[in-house]
Amino acid sequence: MSFNKIILVGNLTKEIELRYAQSGSAIANTSIATSRKFTVNGEKKEEVCFVNLTFFGRSGEIANQYLRKGSKILVEGRLNFDQWVDKEGQKRSKHSVIVETMQMLDTKPKEEYGQSEQQPYTPPTPTYEAPARHTDYKPAPRQEMPKNTLPEIDIDSEEIPF
Repeated sequence: MSFNKIILVGNLTKEIELRYAQSGSAIANTSIATSRKFTVNGEKKEEVCFVNLTFFGRSGEIANQYLRKGSKILVEGRLNFDQWVDKEGQKRSKHSVIVETMQMLDTKPKEEYGQSEQQPYTPPTPTYEAPARHTDYKPAPRQEMPKNTLPEIDIDSEEIPF
């Protein structure tokens, strides 16, 4: 059995490139930058990873309509491995993510999405809900365990067959 699932949160590093397949299905490409901050020997460091993203169908059109370079986004999808031969005859390869669901994390005003004041901004319904934070979590009161009501049985260890 195998499992291929990846979740990334980061910012888009370029504008969406939207095109359509011969079937009429949308294909949108962009890339995301994710970062990890850590400390080594007291020195703060940051590691940035750039990953190409591909959206298919309606999600590609939504991404093209609402996302811009710098948009913060959560994507969930599967890791894809592409291989090809370049113009010089060299074998090339890269990993990318095929996006299955996304959630826009920006809270930008509608003007930044190219809409005028007269048009209300209605973002698409996210297909992925982030888990709620449990800041108000209170443990349930402790309950006493019920007393053992089973009868006690005296078994000779030599009677057990194993």
